[in-house]
Amino acid sequence: MSLIRLTHIGICVSDWQRSLRFYRDLLGFEYLSELQIAGEPTNTLLQLNDVELRALYLERDGTRIELLHYASPGHGGDSTPRPMNRLGLTHLSMRVDNLAQTLATLEQAGVQVLAASRIDIPAFAAAAVFITDPDGTLIELVQAPGDPAQPPGA
Repeated sequence: MSLIRLTHIGICVSDWQRSLRFYRDLLGFEYLSELQIAGEPTNTLLQLNDVELRALYLERDGTRIELLHYASPGHGGDSTPRPMNRLGLTHLSMRVDNLAQTLATLEQAGVQVLAASRIDIPAFAAAAVFITDPDGTLIELVQAPGDPAQPPGA
């Protein structure tokens, strides 16, 4: 057995049009395609009843996300950001070249910035802060010197 590749990261959304605008227009993801699926075998795969699902695929920098909007059975939870120590996927992270300018643009568009999470490290010309997508998914914005393709500390 061998795994071939990571295909996508799924994000459940309450309003697919609003989330598409956020990820495409503000974060620069490219729209690729979408599927509308209902019933079996999706009910079995997702372990949900009466599924009516719209799945939108977007990509940026080789990472593909799948925005999942459930017309039925609907979505659960609220838009409160998850604590970082809750098991499971915690956040997405994006590198920015100028955090102040990026935040000004995002705030003007109505994006929630979690200002209390902001850190600045002047000695390294680095800074970071969390924002949320329209449904509370945490997205870390990082300004740091060096090659953005390399992992931190490399």
